[in-house]
Amino acid sequence: MSDSPRPENDGFNSSTPPGDDLPDFDFDSLEIPDDLSSLTGGGQPEFAALITQIAGAVPLAAASSLAQLDLDAVPTPVGAVGVLKDLAGDAPDQAAAAISQLVRGVPLVLITRTGEQMTAVRFADGVRGDELAPGLVLGGAPESVVDLLTGATSVADLDGVVASTSISKFKAMRMLTSAARKARKSLGKGEPGPDSADGA
Repeated sequence: MSDSPRPENDGFNSSTPPGDDLPDFDFDSLEIPDDLSSLTGGGQPEFAALITQIAGAVPLAAASSLAQLDLDAVPTPVGAVGVLKDLAGDAPDQAAAAISQLVRGVPLVLITRTGEQMTAVRFADGVRGDELAPGLVLGGAPESVVDLLTGATSVADLDGVVASTSISKFKAMRMLTSAARKARKSLGKGEPGPDSADGA
């Protein structure tokens, strides 16, 4: 019994099988890289910064000098932002842990950007915390901070930037010790206690 003829419009009536009209490809010459992380956005970040509540670029630069971190401290209306120079491996995480350990009780956020992908992670007291939604972090930030984090503005375009390498460890120690002493004096000048004459 002979097979029934195929309809002429079924796409199989050509003498050339489908796909055989494609140019020949030499699969022996195909080289697949060992590291495919760039395809998934998991490679080394192009940008990393610490969003802190430290009031002023100089104190952040001083703390970074003590922690032996190379960064540019940028003053912003909501606190200094530290733009990290070392982006290799876990260096950004180590930097965030070091600064949050020095400034205990004051959490910070590590922002990293790889291509169009951005991540935000909270650090407090030297410990990595929860990952945050980058949109929420950027949504509450001033325009100048958003421009810096998204790459619309570079550190070179900003004023008041202080490099941590411009402050020696000895000078950084003096500055931070003086700041801590002033903070303690300020706390000692609080409202009078119940035993004072004014508080009776």
